[in-house]
Formats: sequence, structure tokens, C-alpha cells
Amino acid sequence: MTTAKDIMHSGAQWIPRHETLDRAAQMMRDLNVGALPVADENERLCGIITDRDIVVRCVAMGHDPAKMTCGDMTQGTPRWIDAGSDVSEVLTEMEGHQIRRLPVIQDKKLVGMISEADLAQHLSDEQLKSFCEAVYARA
Repeated sequence: MTTAKDIMHSGAQWIPRHETLDRAAQMMRDLNVGALPVADENERLCGIITDRDIVVRCVAMGHDPAKMTCGDMTQGTPRWIDAGSDVSEVLTEMEGHQIRRLPVIQDKKLVGMISEADLAQHLSDEQLKSFCEAVYARA
């Protein structure tokens, strides 16, 4: 059985929800990533912030990224997967919620992220086709 931990990119890092969006952008640049899981004061997942969120929902709206926090941008219920989950569960979660990045949690701690690039490296062509149809299909 292939698990989430087998296909994830390890070394993912949280950003605290009280950190500003300019700090999130700096972390994304330094880590060469497009998304960061956002953690509350107990290091529990409370959302994900993307580079697109910063540009579209902050800068383009005339807000100051040095004043807005990651917590200001998080919304909805964050999605995640347990490290021991089968890859089919990963696909169900990502396809069902049309998401492109999924935090991987083990013992209530962030251990990695699964992105489209990770899927492309580990899935069959048929699995990848199904994923793309589900995530990118227009309603």
C-alpha cells in the first residue's frame, strides 16, 4: 500500500496565523513553495495561505501585506490527510474538495505536503488523468 507519507514532500513548515502576509511571502520565496499551512498557537492547522491569496485577496484589493496576517486570510475548514492514509484517500480528499495541495499530519504534527508535482511523480497516467478531470473540471 502506498501511503500519503510515501508520496509527500517532507520538510513542510507552518507559518503562525499571527504572522503578516509579507513574512509569508518571504518564507514562500526562501522555501521555494507556493503555499504554507497556517498554524494556531497550539501548532494545529487552521488554514493554508497561497501566493495567489496574497496577490489577489490582499495586494490587488489595496491592502498592506505588512499589516494583514495569515489568520486574516484563512477561511473555511482546512483539509489535511493522515500520513498513514492510502494514496486513494489522498486522491479522494483532493478531488472531492478540488484542492491542489494537501498537508500531511502525523501525531497532530505537520510532516509534509502533497502537491500536484508529487502526484505526477507517483501516480499512474490513469490516476493522474482522473485527478485532473476532477480538480480542473468546471461546474
